[in-house]
Amino acid sequence: MAKYVVSWELRLGGSGQENHESGRRLLDTFGKWQMPGDQEFLQFVARVDGQGGYAVVETDNPAGLQDAPTKFSPWLQFEVHPVVDIADNVVAVAEGAEFRETI
Repeated sequence: MAKYVVSWELRLGGSGQENHESGRRLLDTFGKWQMPGDQEFLQFVARVDGQGGYAVVETDNPAGLQDAPTKFSPWLQFEVHPVVDIADNVVAVAEGAEFRETI
């Protein structure tokens, strides 16, 4: 299974009252949302400043990662990055360095 880091930040831009009302709507919508069955959320955390959050998700269906952005895009701006475990990355970086030294 491939691993992804999903990050999101609030789309603020209205008045304080508009942002408050928008936040209420976001909470109502989130309360009805269910995590997709083809995704395993390894971490699901919020920023302590209240401006966004992160999820580390494993899935074999990268297209399924569109679920949250398509449902929450009026309130949140998303980024999705494929990632690998650091041990795997270190091996790849070492192999790259060895290759460059042969040139």
